[in-house]
Amino acid sequence: MLNLFDLSLKLKGFPIRKAKFILKDIQQQSDSEFNTYVKTRKHDIVSYHLKNNSFYKKFAQHANVNNWDTIPVMQKKDLQQPLETLLSNGFTTKSIYIDKTSGASGHPFIFSKDKLAHALTWRVIMDRFSWFDLNFNTTKQARFYGIPLDKKGYYIEKLKDFISNRYRFNVFDLSNEALENWLTDFGKKPFVYMNGYTSPMVQFAKYLNTKNIVLNSVCPTLKACVVTSEMLFEDDKKLMENQFGAPVINEYGASELDLIAFENTSGEWVVNSETLFVEVLDEKDNILPHGEPGRLVITSLYNRAQPFIRYDLGDVGILSKHSTLRKPILEKLIGRTNDIAVLPSGKRAAGLTFYYITKSIIENDGNVKEFVIEQLQRDTFKIYYVSNLDITLDKTELIKKEMENYLESGLTVLFERQSILKRSKSGKLKQFSSLIPTKE
Repeated sequence: MLNLFDLSLKLKGFPIRKAKFILKDIQQQSDSEFNTYVKTRKHDIVSYHLKNNSFYKKFAQHANVNNWDTIPVMQKKDLQQPLETLLSNGFTTKSIYIDKTSGASGHPFIFSKDKLAHALTWRVIMDRFSWFDLNFNTTKQARFYGIPLDKKGYYIEKLKDFISNRYRFNVFDLSNEALENWLTDFGKKPFVYMNGYTSPMVQFAKYLNTKNIVLNSVCPTLKACVVTSEMLFEDDKKLMENQFGAPVINEYGASELDLIAFENTSGEWVVNSETLFVEVLDEKDNILPHGEPGRLVITSLYNRAQPFIRYDLGDVGILSKHSTLRKPILEKLIGRTNDIAVLPSGKRAAGLTFYYITKSIIENDGNVKEFVIEQLQRDTFKIYYVSNLDITLDKTELIKKEMENYLESGLTVLFERQSILKRSKSGKLKQFSSLIPTKE
């Protein structure tokens, strides 16, 4: 089969072959060589942008390239300005890769990568997928992402799907009729793996469970499922693996950076140390020891078009105590720093705490298909849910009681049943969101 995916990158000017050799060279280094490589890349990328990027010269005017602690941490809001003001000397909007972030963090912006950096992004992704014998050129992908509704965006994505040997499922319609159609498609097409947002695939697994169907009995070619962009809960992972008859692989990435972490065949969430340098920092920008939760701050070691140096991604996570410079392991991704609930007492809690509590109670009977939680006021939370029947009074009281047990007393919890939950334009489902400022 013609390698259409590689060819499409090459025709757009992305040096995918060069990127392949660079990645291979990095991976073949000894541990001591790798330590030197990371130190050199960090020094070189900071030096490059201090010399060639007017935005970064001003932003990091007190930085000392020989002292990493003096390199300032960059926030998303720092990059919310016209792209032209962020570009390094010699780069124009015609000579780079341009895209925009999803805005899930509340700080959407347009970003750029030079062509080698973007080629390396794809080469790292292809390398990780190869751990499971998945190949973008030759293996058929069942894709669970949103799709632009405007005509131009729609057909661009459709063309990308054709080139990348993938078939896209509509994640905005999760009705039983739609899920039955998905099942029919799996019976007709030789899908090798599933890839996309977690929540629609969880709903598909629940549907298969009600039908007592294992997906790879319908689609025998299916051998893996890669989830990304939304939280993956352990019980959902088990359900999907049971109903799909294939391993579920956890991916974590950011479009403005790279693939950040990918689960290996041993179940370790391995961080990309080849093209990124990942740190975990406290609120005062101090580096935390492995095993402690903190802000994930990431440096893109190759992007010369625009600086992403000590870039605060807006996520909170933990690097395992078993991590090394060469093989950092993401032990846990806790959530976004802006997904914080501020309670009447002033106590702060991770928004996913509410989601965990509710999930353990209302999903046991199979009635509730999916739900999200919004904080309306400091003491008031609203749960929007999709189900066949209203949640029983016993369950609503139990949820309120458990929230008080985990958090504090005096909380008001409201419930609203809906026929469909609102997703972002990209198709993501945000499990928790606060409508009040965290610094209130």
